[in-house]
Amino acid sequence: MTESSSGYNPAASSLAGQVQPGVMAELLSVRSSIDNIDATLVYLLAERFKATQRVGVLKAEHQLPAGDPDREAAQITRLRALAEEANLDPAFAEKFLNFIISEVIRHHQALSENRRTPGETGGA
Repeated sequence: MTESSSGYNPAASSLAGQVQPGVMAELLSVRSSIDNIDATLVYLLAERFKATQRVGVLKAEHQLPAGDPDREAAQITRLRALAEEANLDPAFAEKFLNFIISEVIRHHQALSENRRTPGETGGA
């Protein structure tokens, strides 16, 4: 395995030279799968944020609030159930989704602020 053009070295490990070569080869093989999954997650998150960007534009155009607590609660309930089905810690899934939701809301707020005319305030 060689270093990629991004500078990432998939064989980088503090364990090199400390474990048997067969164990290291298996470790690197499993890590290669993890790397592929991580790359997929990045691209999926990019697609998700493209979709939420469209939602944010609609909200800004129609002066809707950046957050939607009922939708967010429903999504958390749904994702917790999916996590349980997938044998993933539901608390972790909820923390992850809450992080994404907070980023989406931040983006929606920025879109809304950018659509306001000079001198306009964002009062309730």
